Amino acid sequence: MDPDPTRERRIPLGTVSDQPETTDTVVRVSLQDVAERAGVSAATASRSLRGLAKVSPDTRRRVIEAARELSYTTSLQAAPEFAPGPRRTVAVIVPFITRWYFTTVTAAAVDHLREHGYDVLLYHLGSADVRDDFFSRMPLAGRVDGILVLSAPLNEEHTLALRALDIPFVTVGTTVPGAPSVGIDAVAAARQAVNHLLHLRHRRIGLIVGEADDPRFEFESSTERRRGCEQALRAAGLTLPEELVATGPHGLEGGAEAMTELLSRPVLPTAVFAEYDELAIGALWALRRAGLRVPDDISVVSIDDHEMATMFDLTTIAQDVRGQGSVAAGLLLEAVDAGEVSPADRQVQLPTRLVLRGTTAPPAAGAAAPVPATPRTRQRGRVEPS
Repeated sequence: MDPDPTRERRIPLGTVSDQPETTDTVVRVSLQDVAERAGVSAATASRSLRGLAKVSPDTRRRVIEAARELSYTTSLQAAPEFAPGPRRTVAVIVPFITRWYFTTVTAAAVDHLREHGYDVLLYHLGSADVRDDFFSRMPLAGRVDGILVLSAPLNEEHTLALRALDIPFVTVGTTVPGAPSVGIDAVAAARQAVNHLLHLRHRRIGLIVGEADDPRFEFESSTERRRGCEQALRAAGLTLPEELVATGPHGLEGGAEAMTELLSRPVLPTAVFAEYDELAIGALWALRRAGLRVPDDISVVSIDDHEMATMFDLTTIAQDVRGQGSVAAGLLLEAVDAGEVSPADRQVQLPTRLVLRGTTAPPAAGAAAPVPATPRTRQRGRVEPS
């Protein structure tokens, strides 16, 4: 087992590897050592070794000579004088590489980078502790030309560590003040989903949300989607009572667990909005096991348009996940090629759209008023009869 799960792994362009690279040489000399030998700041040393235009030829020469003297191999390879070709490197920081959204965004970004002659270093975080350790060590100095950060929940300390590198970075699915970002309007997407249910005349609408793996690792989009749901209900003169909200762990099992919890409550919703498609698909499984018909008894809608959504005939709000990866990579390469350490604060929001399938319909006759749970419903919801 790798003792350091955040150690960078050099990936052949266009692929995501689960195997650590075994041929990289361990670099013992730091960028700060090179900077002190050349009499410049670490940021200037980094720009010099990456060949950016904002460094004078004399300063750049001194930095490269210092790197030679100290055998700062990684940085020497990054400098055009020492590189076999014009290839550059981008780091991609991913919270959970095995989850559909992050895998899809990463694949699209890598495809775009490959087409433009860039290599990729992939960093998988996986937990708040690993994230904090990564940003405290910050192993990217002098090794990459730009950074893509995928939806990782960051605090001020983390963003300061990124800015201290003095290289461009772009975020996907989250925002950092002053940095370009790409994503969707998650609040508006949730409103779209709930408005669809309201237009079908549903008035008792439940919410299924994914539980954060760690309170310190909660995603911005989760909060925004709940806010959008509440906004749509409030605009219709409705509220979201806590008895119609259930949470579950990430994934299909979490959706099934949360839907089962809703089935155990005294009053059932006539429709459910799930935060994302995997939760919704798990909810469909639980409803089928409980003997309830979708959409006759309960409607289900969510956000994403996951690759399995068509197979489950799931009504959803589609987002262009691959588009987010390629657009973000394009913004980053524009900044790198222009030598912009702080590119313009561009917030790119890709459109979302309602995809009508078979899991939503108007509520059954007589279902508009609250219905008390029957012993049969309680049994289906795995609750002992009172």
